[in-house]
Formats: sequence, structure tokens, C-alpha cells
Amino acid sequence: MMMIGEICNRDVVVVERDVSVREAAALLREHHVGDLVVVDKVGGRTVPVGVITDRDVAIEVVAMGVDPEMIKVGEVMGPELVTAGEAETVYDTIQRMRARGVRRIPVLDAQGGLAGIVSLADLLEFLAEEITQLAKVFYREQSRETQSLI
Repeated sequence: MMMIGEICNRDVVVVERDVSVREAAALLREHHVGDLVVVDKVGGRTVPVGVITDRDVAIEVVAMGVDPEMIKVGEVMGPELVTAGEAETVYDTIQRMRARGVRRIPVLDAQGGLAGIVSLADLLEFLAEEITQLAKVFYREQSRETQSLI
């Protein structure tokens, strides 16, 4: 079984909760990402406490006419963080994402620190590759049968 820690993106852009939404938006643009993991530093570890997305910035701040310099990331991030452990299976992570309606999920190491992030796009790419490999088995078997008839 494939573990989520094997396919998660280890290059995570993080932000602390007291950073302004304007600064967070600049980080989204600078790193060409759609989300930032909001973290606290706890005992030398980076511990995720939330996620802020480009959609959060647009819907919760810009569309409401709020000054992005005056509001902090911690005030905009979602109220409940959904995470997965590195040792969880891809299937279990997909089930959790589906049940909770999230498109991205921070991945934690065994000590609860941030290890990576996995998105719906990452999972679709992984599953597409798995399906491609299955299709190759099917066509290889079909080819073998055809050759044995000749």
C-alpha cells in the first residue's frame, strides 16, 4: 500500500498566523501556489494550525472590502484543520478529504510537525499514473495472447 508520505509535496510554503493577509497574498504570488500552511513554532517544530487559500483571500477579504493590511492570516484561515499522518495510506487520506470536503491536506510527521502537503491535483496525478500502469498490464496480456495465436 502506498503511504501518503511517499507522494506528498515536501516543499511547503508556510506563514505564521500574525502575518497580514496582504503579506500572505504576496507569498502566494511569489511562490505561485494556491495555499499557505499556517504554522506555529512549537519546541523547534513547525506545527500546522490552519490553511489559507487564494480563495480565502478573495472571498473573505477582498470581496468583503476589508483592508488586507489590517487583517491577520489567523483571522481568515479555516476554523478546523484537517491533517493526515505520513504513515497513512493514500486511500485513507482520500477518504478523509472527501468526508471533510477539503482539496488539500497538510501531512504530519510522527511528532506532529509539518512534513508536507498533498492536494487533490497531487492525488489525481498519482491515481492517473496507477491507472496507466494497469492499462499497460491489460494491453500486454492482450498482445501476448495475439502473438501466441500466430
